[in-house]
Amino acid sequence: KALARPRVEAERKPWFCSGCPHNTSTNVPEGSRAMAGIGCHYMTVWMDRSTSTFSQMGGEGVAWIGQAPFTNDKHVFANLGDGTYFHSGLLAIRAAIASKANITYKILYNDAVAMTGGQPVDGVLTVPQITHQLAAEGATKIVIVTDEPEKYQANVGLAPGIDVFHREKLDEVQRELREIAGTTILIYDQTCATEKRRRRKRGAYPDPAKRVVINEAVCEGCGDCSVKSNCLSVEPLDTEYGTKRQINQSTCNKDYSCVNGFCPSFVTVEGGQLKKPKISSISGDAMPPVPMPSLPEIDRPYGVLVTGVGGTGVVTIGALLGMASHLEQKGVTVLDVTGLAQKGGAVMSHVQIATHPGDIHATRIAMGEADLVIGCDPIVTASDECGSRMQPGHTRVVVNSAETPTAEFIKNPNWRFPGASAEADIRAAAGEHVALVDANRFAVALLGDAIYTNPFVLGFAWQRGWVPLRHESLVRAIELNAVQVEKNLAAFEWGRHAAHDLEGVERLVRAQGRGAVPSDSAQQGGSKIIALHTPKALDALIEKRSAYLSSYQNEAYAARYGRLVAEVRKAEASIGSGDGQYPLTEAVARNLHKLMAYKDEYEVARLYADPAFVERLKGSFEGDWKIKFHLAPPMFSKKDAHGHLIKKQYGTWVLSAMKVLAKMKFLRGTSFDVFGKTEERKMERALIADYEALAKELIGGLTLEKLPLAIELASLPDSMRGYGHVKDNNVNAARIKWNTLLARWRSSPGSETRQVA
Repeated sequence: KALARPRVEAERKPWFCSGCPHNTSTNVPEGSRAMAGIGCHYMTVWMDRSTSTFSQMGGEGVAWIGQAPFTNDKHVFANLGDGTYFHSGLLAIRAAIASKANITYKILYNDAVAMTGGQPVDGVLTVPQITHQLAAEGATKIVIVTDEPEKYQANVGLAPGIDVFHREKLDEVQRELREIAGTTILIYDQTCATEKRRRRKRGAYPDPAKRVVINEAVCEGCGDCSVKSNCLSVEPLDTEYGTKRQINQSTCNKDYSCVNGFCPSFVTVEGGQLKKPKISSISGDAMPPVPMPSLPEIDRPYGVLVTGVGGTGVVTIGALLGMASHLEQKGVTVLDVTGLAQKGGAVMSHVQIATHPGDIHATRIAMGEADLVIGCDPIVTASDECGSRMQPGHTRVVVNSAETPTAEFIKNPNWRFPGASAEADIRAAAGEHVALVDANRFAVALLGDAIYTNPFVLGFAWQRGWVPLRHESLVRAIELNAVQVEKNLAAFEWGRHAAHDLEGVERLVRAQGRGAVPSDSAQQGGSKIIALHTPKALDALIEKRSAYLSSYQNEAYAARYGRLVAEVRKAEASIGSGDGQYPLTEAVARNLHKLMAYKDEYEVARLYADPAFVERLKGSFEGDWKIKFHLAPPMFSKKDAHGHLIKKQYGTWVLSAMKVLAKMKFLRGTSFDVFGKTEERKMERALIADYEALAKELIGGLTLEKLPLAIELASLPDSMRGYGHVKDNNVNAARIKWNTLLARWRSSPGSETRQVA
């Protein structure tokens, strides 16, 4: 039965941290191949990086020595961490040099053993020492690539003939190295991103007063920023006009590579700092006292499985349960299954609690034997590994339902959080005793920070009577942990309040104007067309987009939009679907608006001129800060080796220029429109005409049977996102699908055959 039901497809696969140097250093030029070794960079084998295999320490790239004579490939790259290099990686390089292999070793000097907790490298090896060592071994060519080339401008003792490049030149440098015969070395010098964040918290590493912010109105949701940065701190943001992007300032490692995404929506706020979250003035005393629950009696080991994502405190919850059990002189074992938790992978903590230590015969919770699952992440909790420990009628589950994106969102801009699927899987595995609560939202609203989410979930589970430990024991365990004791205790107590009276806590939060649940309209954004339930809701959607187009251009432009949407609605009503909904009309209303409101220079300027964006910044930042824009004006920007425009930073004065440019929107489409003469603008205007022709063709042959195909065709513009070359690529891909689907549409009897150019 479990095998027959559909499973949630998402998973918490380990991934490079935001701003991780592995993210950049493991990229290889088009047409090249790479070999992984052992370490963080092993994860590249599932990241579409043309990287294969892995090896033991000291075996990095050695397989190529034997393979090279029997393949058409003339060269490979091999990844190697500095810790592995110091341990035994030099032996692999020595073997490659001795065999005259055509290989480039990329040594990541990231200043920490990042995969297993950020320990310092065993021994002291500086970059200059490595260059001398490798030069003595006989490396053909040695270069350094770094995000701080200025630190090598002074005489730091490098071996003779060493060139130093900024990391922006990585692709260019690698292309040169792969053409050099023999064993070449690229030392990539950048501190581990996780270590940067840790050291900044301790005041031991520079913390630049510079933050990245996305103007959601300008953002197209194309995902190029995720492609450029490979960063999970670039998160989805559901809006009325689709799924956009936002920066999670709590997890951002200030790598700034997301700014390289070809999009004008990125600004950097320099100087000042983020406003500190307001300490909640809501006291637990504002709620009635919570009665003590009846705790479960245990006559055998009681299995508690804590699940979640690495770095969020899952292991801490297991430790608190272990300490509380110890304080009650109970038997307890805590087994932490962390895997690649250091890189955002899944984490599970198996906690076995018994009356006497001798009653525990296994540390791992067996299949179907979990008495309680504390799910700090719904996707991990819905996984097969966790679900196999549950048993309907026996297992109790409390899950934090907050939607945290997975690494899949980086590769797929259309990815949506599978909340409903995850909940269904959990309920299928555990039965009726499942409670879901958006602990992130409550933690932020009540305590000012999502870091207190897991103690909140623990308190929720305890109040339900699912944790066989006394209140005073858990409180003392939190005190002994000695980290933010007051806040963690408050989170635990608020979790208890939520378990006892969730509606009461919700009312209290709303009364304080905090943490409102997202409205239905916010959930209707995104790439997937969601049918509206009432004609009135559809009217509101059309009216809002008509008003937008009126501001975008003029009333006549909005009327052009309204006429076509009305024609589609009339045709859809005539086929009599009978359910009172208009999915085709909704698809046309959304997508025709998207095409007609294309973001040219006038529109980007108008959106930035709207004071709402600056007001939002004022609400988030304090101190003396300024805005820097990152733009690529076609008339002034240089191009890279691929022919793509290169973005450049501009000062605050651009905002004044945008206010002037926004008022010149009446020139759009006229002979005086200097921006409208580019190929991109011509393409965007042609798309509007083509889509209008498509819509008329669809309503001309619309039947109930062909309605799904009509909706699919009408929804195609949703994927035509982005700016410049990014949009060109997306439009070309959509055009192929457009013609394929249109051919199917026209294959029915009586249809005309006409291709859209």
